Amino acid sequence: MELTRNPDATESADPTAHRTSAGGGWRAKLSGILVTAAPTVAFLVANAVSSLDVGLIAAGVTAVAAFAWRLLRREKLRQAGIGLLVVGVCAAVAAFTGEARGFFLVPALVPFGVIAVCLGSIVARRPLTGLILNKVSGGPADWRHLPRLRRVYTRSTWVCVAVNVVNAALQVIYYRGDEPLVLGLLHIATGPIFAAIVAVTIAFARRAMPGRRSAAEAPTA
Repeated sequence: MELTRNPDATESADPTAHRTSAGGGWRAKLSGILVTAAPTVAFLVANAVSSLDVGLIAAGVTAVAAFAWRLLRREKLRQAGIGLLVVGVCAAVAAFTGEARGFFLVPALVPFGVIAVCLGSIVARRPLTGLILNKVSGGPADWRHLPRLRRVYTRSTWVCVAVNVVNAALQVIYYRGDEPLVLGLLHIATGPIFAAIVAVTIAFARRAMPGRRSAAEAPTA
């Protein structure tokens, strides 16, 4: 973040450094998405070939392995623990309902909450993606008073609303239809989709920052 604010930093003098860092970042993101999806995949496969109980055991074992993998990568304990907690809650709901689709009941409710939060943030003129991603993007603290930057965050928050509306509708349809495989695929797909939204939002936010625009518009010697 400091490099973003300081155009004279060493990284800006070496354009290959940013590309190398970005490549490593994308590899880490991809591996993170795969690890996050692993318990769901394990549950779906084990449930399909055996039973709900075996599926829950497979999901639990895979979730613990994913937790250990995150700790080995020195991720924050809270971040690693959230994944383990989510799988635990999903498994508990499935065990309580006695249905495989119960594993996806909590994820099916999440889009409704996200829609409400996104709309509330837009009404309050504090778009959610700005609150979450502005610091990561290296944006100024007063981003809400910069129309161009706020517009980027507002639009990306609307995109989040649209994606979650579609997701919520599909979740309801396939939950009512008792289609755990499709519910699992929807659950897995949300990771890459929102990773793409985050990446595009950060890219456009950085282009919209006053310092970046001034540097781009400055005549070259």
